[in-house]
Amino acid sequence: MARRAEGRSDDEDRPVVSLRGASASLGARPVLRKVDLTVRRGEVVALLGANGSGKSTAVRAVVGQVPLTGGELELFGTEGRRFRDWARIGYVPQRTTAASGVPATVREVVSAGRLSRAGLGVLRRADWAAVDRALELVGMADRAKDSVNALSGGQHQRVLIARALAAEPELLIMDEPMAGVDHASQEVLAATLREAVSGGATVLLVLHELGPLEPLIDRAVVLRDGCVVHDGPPPQAVGQHALPGHDHVHPHADTTAEPIRTGLLT
Repeated sequence: MARRAEGRSDDEDRPVVSLRGASASLGARPVLRKVDLTVRRGEVVALLGANGSGKSTAVRAVVGQVPLTGGELELFGTEGRRFRDWARIGYVPQRTTAASGVPATVREVVSAGRLSRAGLGVLRRADWAAVDRALELVGMADRAKDSVNALSGGQHQRVLIARALAAEPELLIMDEPMAGVDHASQEVLAATLREAVSGGATVLLVLHELGPLEPLIDRAVVLRDGCVVHDGPPPQAVGQHALPGHDHVHPHADTTAEPIRTGLLT
């Protein structure tokens, strides 16, 4: 049996996310069908697939928003039903599902992401420093006192990512972070993600196209009708047409094609 590398703990050797035979339904409709998904420490994994393939449901199952009807989930080596250390996970939902119309400043929204780290729910100097670092990372420090209602779509997305980063999570889960975001904000978000990865974060992304995030992605998992049909190199590396069910618009493909729009419960 191979020996564990010296200095590594058992926790470091375990997958950060492990779904085995995972099934889930929305109402009477099966959405995930015996999905196996493993994300190891330090990996950047992209979940790809057509609208309705189960991508968003998979990540929502990981964060406990959708119950599994079958199979197993483990987070950091702990059974999903027993996992309580949510400060280790930063979750960025689809932009259309979070914080629209909230009467709060940018800094207040981002500070909410730090509460899981704060003792007794009171933010101290170190917590506010983490909030300010997150705002700097996403290029929104100059808008800290502005209302979130005054922001553009791309700026609002940056705030949601800063909110997740403020907790300094070990695992960052992002659902369609580039959807509906202008090119300038896409580049900022890609740079932010590069910084998080260089700092040791593990990342699980739902994407409808790879775009500027492509160089960061270690593995792509393609879903079709709730089943995994590919788990390996990103589509560009293996050839887009080699992946069954992969009908995304790739940045290098025909730009006249209409990209797939992903709804909340895909």
